[in-house]
Amino acid sequence: MAEATGRLTTHVLDTAHGRPAAGMALSLARLSPSPAALAERVTNADGRCDAPLLQGADLLAGEYALSFHAGDYFRGLGLALPEPAFLDIVPIRFGIADPASHYHVPLLVSPWAMSTYRGS
Repeated sequence: MAEATGRLTTHVLDTAHGRPAAGMALSLARLSPSPAALAERVTNADGRCDAPLLQGADLLAGEYALSFHAGDYFRGLGLALPEPAFLDIVPIRFGIADPASHYHVPLLVSPWAMSTYRGS
């Protein structure tokens, strides 16, 4: 039996259009214990990243932030957003207590609302 490896994944759903948010840029930073910029990605056609954002020994206990570039995504679809946009860069700060576990951080987003939860 293979040993469980912790990993961090995300998934972005465009609730304004009822589909995955393909082509949304996002970044990941560790806030503590040692602050660092860790990854920059763009979601695929399914609104996911092609590989985990972090996994194995790179996934440490601590505080993290995912920043989703929702304003640029919606502008890229041709939506006229006010300036400044109500939601532009959407930050989600979260903690990882057990680095051997799978942490999935989905974002459901429209130009006017967002929600998240710890997924599976």
